[in-house]
Amino acid sequence: MTISYDTLMIEQALKLDILIAGAIIVELKAQDDFHPVWDAQLLSYLTLSQKRLGYLINFHVPHMKKGIKRFIL
Repeated sequence: MTISYDTLMIEQALKLDILIAGAIIVELKAQDDFHPVWDAQLLSYLTLSQKRLGYLINFHVPHMKKGIKRFIL
């Protein structure tokens, strides 16, 4: 994804896992432990891309409901 800062355009600045309908960022993980850095990563993606909604999905959980976090800016 390209981001712009003032008059500077940075090509391929973000490597998003999934971008849905140009509005929702989905970051996918499959790890035992939850790392707070994932929150920061998704929040940075949302801020830099000027999107408002993002999901962090961790597939390494017994129940999928516990592996989904929603972020709104």
